[in-house]
Amino acid sequence: MADETFDYVIVGAGSAGCVLADRLTADGQSKVLLLEYGGSDRSIFIQMPSALSIPMNMEKYNWFYHTEPEPHLNGRRMHTPRGKVLGGSSSINGLVYIRGNAQDFEGWSARGASGWAYRDVLPYFRRAETRQEGGDEYRGNSGKLQTCYGTVSNPLHAAWLAAGAQAGYPRTPDVNGFQQEGFGRMDMTVAGGRRCSAANAYLRPAMRRPNLKVLTHALATRIVFEGRRAAGIEYTRAGATQRVNATRELIVCGGPINSPQLLKLSGVGPAAELRTHGIPVIHDLPGVGENLQDHLEFYFQVACKEPITLYSSINLWSRVLIGARWLLRKDGLGATNHFETCGFIRSRSGVPYPDMQYHFLPMAVAYDGSTLAQEHGFQAHVGPMRSKSRGWVRLASANPLDKPRVLFNYLSEPDDWTEMRACVRLTREIFAQPAFDRYRGRELQPGSGVQTDEQIDEFIRAKVESAYHPSCSCKMGSSQDPMAVVDSDTRVHGLEGLRVVDSSIMPSVTTGNLNAPTIMLAEKAADHILGRGMLPAENAPYYVAPNWRTAQR
Repeated sequence: MADETFDYVIVGAGSAGCVLADRLTADGQSKVLLLEYGGSDRSIFIQMPSALSIPMNMEKYNWFYHTEPEPHLNGRRMHTPRGKVLGGSSSINGLVYIRGNAQDFEGWSARGASGWAYRDVLPYFRRAETRQEGGDEYRGNSGKLQTCYGTVSNPLHAAWLAAGAQAGYPRTPDVNGFQQEGFGRMDMTVAGGRRCSAANAYLRPAMRRPNLKVLTHALATRIVFEGRRAAGIEYTRAGATQRVNATRELIVCGGPINSPQLLKLSGVGPAAELRTHGIPVIHDLPGVGENLQDHLEFYFQVACKEPITLYSSINLWSRVLIGARWLLRKDGLGATNHFETCGFIRSRSGVPYPDMQYHFLPMAVAYDGSTLAQEHGFQAHVGPMRSKSRGWVRLASANPLDKPRVLFNYLSEPDDWTEMRACVRLTREIFAQPAFDRYRGRELQPGSGVQTDEQIDEFIRAKVESAYHPSCSCKMGSSQDPMAVVDSDTRVHGLEGLRVVDSSIMPSVTTGNLNAPTIMLAEKAADHILGRGMLPAENAPYYVAPNWRTAQR
């Protein structure tokens, strides 16, 4: 079969790939191919927000990566789900829209990602978004990604917000606006009661354009180089290997696991590792697959004395009724992810901005559905935001079908344990506030017997889970940084015609969930790729706690 030629070839139809497929074809001129190994996202389990745990547990939609035995977590192999479907992880995630803290992006800029300070990225967050409640100097009102708040009708949400205030924390009207720090409502990527994935928001409208071709069930196996220029890509589909050419650029959007894997399979990465697998070295780039970061969390669960939790809705008949209502009207309990309130706090004095995140849920259950609720209860997902631990993604072999080896090296730094202990004790204090008096039963997890540092550490080792925010494995930085993989324009250092655009290029993980900043990354990268000027910087102020040097709250 003759090679096809496109202006741009995008590998991976995840959050970033969908954005780029739309933005790069908008002029009607550039010819673009989008390759995706997964298939269609047209499933009630993907589109119905409350069914979020179902596609995450289906091999049809999830790569089902697992880590190497994590040495500081009793050797557990941690599940690392990644979307394998149109929309990528935005089609199987928890639908939470959190941009991160303004100071995250100030940190990116300070660490060599020039042009990615908060003033630079805010215009792209706004361009991407249509907020149901309208835009302002922080929020967008004409973007493709639609966000909204839940109804916050369960009384436990009000108790959570009140308890935060009683514990001495601020209430914030918008965690994605001027002030992230505090307790408030949590945005979700839901539009008209349906999941607003990157596929629904960006890709589906773009697929009507004749200059965009989308190939599903196509596994990219190797970038083809002509000298130091990425000229095309080989992929397998229906048992056959094919090649396509990219006259302008090849853009890798495989995500924090697949992007470093593809680069290494193609001869771009640490030379010693490539030689171990017999892969010819095109470019010795030591940072590929290193600097891997994530968020950990655990579920702090409390029994509820009143039968008002979502436990009433998990029996078969209730679920049938919820599903039927959603199918007919796209509303009710099926139209929300149930993460409708949240919190961002600092774990101790001397921390300049929040390093702990809360998702509150009016039910006691595992996020991924692996364990069912046993009784009425409620919980807060809580975990540190800026772990010092660093991991890696490395090849298992030169065979593209072999899953790469992944190690986050969770809790390998002493400070990470200090933060985890703070998560237990500060959360226990919040749930002890008067706002929960009428609802609070016994502590289900960690349990009242978990008090000392040693007991907390034992609990964490056994029960902590990934929050599913892998990132930073192809980090952005200056050419003077030997571990940087891409420059501030998202171009791979030392090569031509090749970019990486996804959460792997984050210099450091952001404060919160990663879908919103990943979409922002792709929105901004589109302007870099097209050679346009950047959107004008916006100097909206952001909150810094005035007493952060001396007080925890």
